[in-house]
Amino acid sequence: MEVEGQDTAINITVKFSGRSIPISVSLDSKIKDLKSLLQPLTNVLPRGQKLIFKGKLLVDGMTLRESEVTNGAKVMLMASQGLHQGEGPILKDAKTRPISRANTSINKTVNEKFEVLIDKNRVERWKVTGVIGLADSNLKAIPEEVWACGPSTRALDISNNFILDVPAQIGCLSSMQKCLLNGNGMLDDCINWKGLTSLKHLKVLSVSHNNLSTLPSELGALCSLRQLDVSNNKLSSLPVEIGLLTQLEVLKVNNNRISNIPMCIGDCISLAEVDLSSNLLTELPVTFGDLLNLKALHLSNNGLKSLPSTIFKMCLQLSTLDLHNTEITMDVLRQLEGWQDFDDRRRSKHQKQLDFRVVGSAEFDEGADKL
Repeated sequence: MEVEGQDTAINITVKFSGRSIPISVSLDSKIKDLKSLLQPLTNVLPRGQKLIFKGKLLVDGMTLRESEVTNGAKVMLMASQGLHQGEGPILKDAKTRPISRANTSINKTVNEKFEVLIDKNRVERWKVTGVIGLADSNLKAIPEEVWACGPSTRALDISNNFILDVPAQIGCLSSMQKCLLNGNGMLDDCINWKGLTSLKHLKVLSVSHNNLSTLPSELGALCSLRQLDVSNNKLSSLPVEIGLLTQLEVLKVNNNRISNIPMCIGDCISLAEVDLSSNLLTELPVTFGDLLNLKALHLSNNGLKSLPSTIFKMCLQLSTLDLHNTEITMDVLRQLEGWQDFDDRRRSKHQKQLDFRVVGSAEFDEGADKL
C-alpha cells in the first residue's frame, strides 16, 4: 500500500494478528492517516486501532517523523473488540464464514435413502394449500414433483439444503408470492434469474446465506417485490436496476462486502426498513433523503463518518437508527438539520416500548436503537 507523490516515503511493516502488512507512507503523514490506510486492509475502524512502536502508543495528531518511526520500522496494531467494518478483522488465513447448518462432512455421507421422498398425497397437499415446504430436508435438487404444482403454488421454501440449481422451470410457479432459497451455498450461476424474475406476483424473495458475488440486472423485473433479503453473501455491489423496485418495503443487505450504494436507491420510495450493517461502506448517497417512508436504518459495522445531510430533515418517519461501530459521532449528528425532531421520535418510540419499566438515561445510544 503506497501514498503517492511523497519524496519522504518510508517502508514500514504493520504486525496484526499473525499478518505482516507492508506499507509505504510519508514521514510527514499523521498517525490518523496511517490508520485510514489500514482500515481497508484490516477491516478495523481507525478509532478501534491502537498502533504501538517501541513500546509506545502512537498519537493520532503526530506525524511519523515526530513519532520517530523510521524506514524499515515494525509497528504493532492492536484492535479494540467490536470496532470493525464488514464481517470483522481480516485475520491470518481467514476462511469464509460457514453456513449455519449441519456439518457438511457428515452431510456428504448421507445416503440417498434419507432424502425426502415425495408421495402423491404430499403433492396433492401442496396443490391444496399452495405451500411447498422442503426446508432442512438434505435435498441436492428440487424434486420434479414441485413443478407439477404450477400456478397453484403461493410459497416455496427450499432453505437450508444443498440445492445448487434453480432451473428456468421455476417460472412455471407463476402465482408464487414467496420464495425462500437461503442457506444452500449457491453460487452466481446456480440461479436461473430469467425464470425467477418472470414471477410477476413475487412479493418476498430470500437468497441469504449463500455464496453470491453479484446480483443480475434482471432483478429489476420483480416489480411486485415487497421484501428482498440478500444478506450473508459475498456481494460487492447492488445493480442499478434495484431502483425499479418501487414497491420494495424491506431490504436486507447486511454481512456482505458492499463499498457503495447506487444513487437510484432513492427511487425505492416504499422502503421502510433498510439493513446495510457489516459491509465496507464509507458513505451513503444523498438520495437516501428521498426515502420518505423510511422508519428503520441499520448501519452498524461500517466505516461511515457521516450521513446524508437531508436524512433527518426529509425522512420524517425515521425512528430507529443503528450506528454501532461506525465513525459517526454525536457532534456530527447534532449538526444535521432535523436531528432534534428525529431524537424526539426515537425517544417517543422507546418510551412506548418500555411501557411501565423504569427508564434510565434517554441519551442517544448509537447501538441501542435496534428493532
